[in-house]
Amino acid sequence: MSGEAIALSGPDVTQAEIDAVVSVLRSDRLSIGPRTEAFEALVAERAGRKYGIAVNSGTSGLHLCVKALGLREGDEVITTPFSFVATTNCVLFERAKPVFVDIDPDSYNMDPEAVEAAITPRTKAILPVEVFGNVARFDFPGNSQHH
Repeated sequence: MSGEAIALSGPDVTQAEIDAVVSVLRSDRLSIGPRTEAFEALVAERAGRKYGIAVNSGTSGLHLCVKALGLREGDEVITTPFSFVATTNCVLFERAKPVFVDIDPDSYNMDPEAVEAAITPRTKAILPVEVFGNVARFDFPGNSQHH
């Protein structure tokens, strides 16, 4: 082996993102300001909801989503271990049980067939992770939401 790292994904930062950050840094509000309020309004509009709530991290947002499901001890959540630890921790915080499935080697996302095979009567949720910008493909019978 040559010892070279295998790059799975690189950053995707354009000048637009750089300009937006610089604009905030030059303002008098670095957090909980007009940019946050605009972001929350856009998220609410996109989701077709009255409110959108910005949080401090992806972990916090994911935990709120998992908490909103009302999971209980013993409930199973199908997910992937090929993710940041927060994906599993958010399930464990609610005392539910993560059930790991294999990934598709082409997308690195959860293999839909493995997900379907892992569903049991105790399954209360499926927590997909879309890796490196690859959109998850879940075309289960009765699934009316396709990406």
